Amino acid sequence: MTVPHRVITGLVAAAVWLAGTGSEHASARAKLALIREDKAPARSMVSFSVREINAYARAEVRNHIPEGVRDPHFVLGESRVTGSAYVDFLKLRRGQGKPVSWLIARLLEGERKVEGTVRVKSGRGEAQVDVERVEVSGIRMSGAALEFLIENFVVPRYPEVKIGEPFELDHRVDRIEVKPSGVRVMIGD
Repeated sequence: MTVPHRVITGLVAAAVWLAGTGSEHASARAKLALIREDKAPARSMVSFSVREINAYARAEVRNHIPEGVRDPHFVLGESRVTGSAYVDFLKLRRGQGKPVSWLIARLLEGERKVEGTVRVKSGRGEAQVDVERVEVSGIRMSGAALEFLIENFVVPRYPEVKIGEPFELDHRVDRIEVKPSGVRVMIGD
């Protein structure tokens, strides 16, 4: 399981989609490879600027979600990631190769602005991601509606995702710090 890669790609990348260049994308890819290949020195820190993460995230979205998501924009705060994008849930569902019933097609049809905030806590080789807020077309999602979105659009793409519960970090990652200026990945022994 590549939790640091998923955390960085799925959460941190979702946090900071501002403008980026090809060299920033290459820089982020190189740093991720350093972590995933266990080549980062013990007790070191690998920093990702907002622009690096954004450049990487935009490229990954283009490669892995070619239809159904546009204009992503994410902002980092202290241990928080807030992101927004225009999402066509029906296109995403079809892109996953899942059949769509007539009723679900009518409910999900069309592009909607999606905005959400998650809190990231980590330390001692573990992390936890808690959803603080999700809005679709300005309507706050909670309960069964939020569970439906997570189960049908997040879990199929990231089956090992854990939301609201601790999970172990691998590749010797001790903790991941989310700051307004970027993300710091602390490597343990």
